[in-house]
Amino acid sequence: MVAALLGAWLPVQASSQAKPAPSAWSGVVTYVVDGDTVRVRPPGGGKPVSVRISGIDAPEICQAGGTASRDALMRKLLGQRVAVYGRQHDDYGRLLAKISFKGEDTGRWMVAQGLAWSYRNRGNAGPYAAQQRQARAAGLGIFSPSHAAPPVYPAQFRKRHGSCR
Repeated sequence: MVAALLGAWLPVQASSQAKPAPSAWSGVVTYVVDGDTVRVRPPGGGKPVSVRISGIDAPEICQAGGTASRDALMRKLLGQRVAVYGRQHDDYGRLLAKISFKGEDTGRWMVAQGLAWSYRNRGNAGPYAAQQRQARAAGLGIFSPSHAAPPVYPAQFRKRHGSCR
């Protein structure tokens, strides 16, 4: 009985899931949503893919530093051809991927400029912890001493204030 039910269920599960995105491809950035999400038109055209830059967490748009983070990413990537490396999708359907522009890791660049945090998860300081320490020590971007209040990690901000959208 269990085998029959499982056999009937598996084809439905497989057919209802979207095909995985290729692990590496290039495309043109058509839109910058915020400091860690862009839309990239795949090769050959088609609908742009929403890509969440993995390894970073940028301030929310309504949070201090949010528009500066988005605007810097826009100046760097909008209209540019980038390389995209990733397969997994997040809960919002965005492709989780590293983005490289002219051979430079965009996530690493964002954190090094003080425009995003290294993405922390369960006590792990994230892939760009060294760049974050350097940006904080240099007082760059969100770590600038000119801000009225100390920077708040985006997950904590969302917990306190909800999403900006």
